[in-house]
Amino acid sequence: MNTSQAAPAALKILVAGGFGVGKTTLVGAVSEVAPLHTEEYMTRASVGVDDLAGVGEKETTTVALDFGRITINSDLVVYLFGTPGQERFWFMWNDLVHGALGGVVIADTRRLDSSFASIDFFESRRIPFVVAINCFHGRNTRTADEIRAALDLDPYVPLLIGDVRERSYGKETLLALVDHLDRLNAPAA
Repeated sequence: MNTSQAAPAALKILVAGGFGVGKTTLVGAVSEVAPLHTEEYMTRASVGVDDLAGVGEKETTTVALDFGRITINSDLVVYLFGTPGQERFWFMWNDLVHGALGGVVIADTRRLDSSFASIDFFESRRIPFVVAINCFHGRNTRTADEIRAALDLDPYVPLLIGDVRERSYGKETLLALVDHLDRLNAPAA
């Protein structure tokens, strides 16, 4: 009996975005296992350090990373790494990005400027990414064209609009990234 079995291929996707946009929620919505979260309660020490505008009801924050897993089949596993959103933790992104196939930038239309650093991060490293707009409480006050213009996105970068709490939207976002990677890696005609 042969007990040696090849380990499945592993793909790494980085989930980034500003503070409080829904990175932890997206990883939790799509992971097949209970995701690893490094959530801690926010304390008075973050006052004046973290920009709480638009996220006043937020009680916890990611201080290291979120980690989830999706098994595609016996030969392929996708690992999701969610980045911390506060500027004081951005130094960790450089370590988390190693080996990433692509990225998802989650954005909140109420605070689009909080997504600029994530977009710049992926663009400067030439890592393909998609943008997932998180419609908090089902609300979106901007059109896709307005969002694309505000974020100064190249026309080929996929932009999706939905609610990251919904597993189906998370799956749609990850599939959009895979399609985007396929298009970028397709041989020129």
